[in-house]
Amino acid sequence: MKLSDLAALTSTAIENGSPDIEITGAAGLDIAGEGHVTFLANPKYTPQIATTKASAIFLGEKAETEREGLAVLRSIDPYLAYTRALRLFHPEPKLSPFRHPTAVIDGSAVVSSETEIGANAVIGRNCRVASGVRIFPNATIYDNVTIGEDTIIHSGVSVRENSEIGRRCIIHNNSTIGSDGFGYSKDENKHWLKIPQTGRVVIEDDVEIGANTAIDRASVGETRIKRGAKIDNQVQIGHSCTVDEDALICAQTGLAGSSHIGKRVVLAGQVGIAGHLKVGDGAVITAKSATSHDVEPGKILSGIPAFDNRDWLRSTAAIRKLGEMAQAFRRLQKRVEKLEDGGK
Repeated sequence: MKLSDLAALTSTAIENGSPDIEITGAAGLDIAGEGHVTFLANPKYTPQIATTKASAIFLGEKAETEREGLAVLRSIDPYLAYTRALRLFHPEPKLSPFRHPTAVIDGSAVVSSETEIGANAVIGRNCRVASGVRIFPNATIYDNVTIGEDTIIHSGVSVRENSEIGRRCIIHNNSTIGSDGFGYSKDENKHWLKIPQTGRVVIEDDVEIGANTAIDRASVGETRIKRGAKIDNQVQIGHSCTVDEDALICAQTGLAGSSHIGKRVVLAGQVGIAGHLKVGDGAVITAKSATSHDVEPGKILSGIPAFDNRDWLRSTAAIRKLGEMAQAFRRLQKRVEKLEDGGK
């Protein structure tokens, strides 16, 4: 691909370098070679520009480089431009309609002929699988499941009964969609009695779900993951939760039942959300934090229990000085004791 074509496809402008330079791939500054395009988004990596072997680089509007022989593609967002370049050089493989002879498909299921169904995959009764769907080996689709166009179900995934999966979703290995919600009541003998989980899970379009993640169905009603949400590996989403559009939930986060996560919320790794809470649109909860109260839109919270990130940063800075503060306190205490004793 010529540099001029790459610039057009990534909405960038050639600042220097021949438009006819041949670009064959995209890679990071430290591993890029001749023919590659790279990028600089974090200024701390600026020194690597001097040593990179790339032929071109995506740079922000204010970033500077005096490196000779390195073509520059100016971008409002170099990382976004680089991402688009990677997608150009590594497109999704085209679908090859195929149904492995060991796949088990119930006679009542409606499965498009334009699908790929891998070895030992199981598709239950009354399922509907649209065109462009890929179901990899050893995936299990329970009864009454709907899967929309161009969705990918990786090996080991279980999609439980009555779940609905939208279009262009990706569900990675060994995740479970629609497992029973964690609901019990205590009987007269103080034994736990299981509450029937009769609801379902709805995954809207363009959702990606990482490996080993569990999304529980509701006891009644539904658990819903809305359009464009991205969920990492080993995430637990409890029954009756709602994750709104374009939310980002990182690894090992846990949502207790009936949590509502707003649009474009970011929950970093190992965040905990107590049940029946609302996290407002655009809020960010940093890694290893937990909240037991609602979060206002746009807030950035840290800590356990979580509070304003700026206050948390000041608090952690003070904690690092607790040893010095204790020593100073003891010195002051001794001086006060001497003054109380008349200076003896």
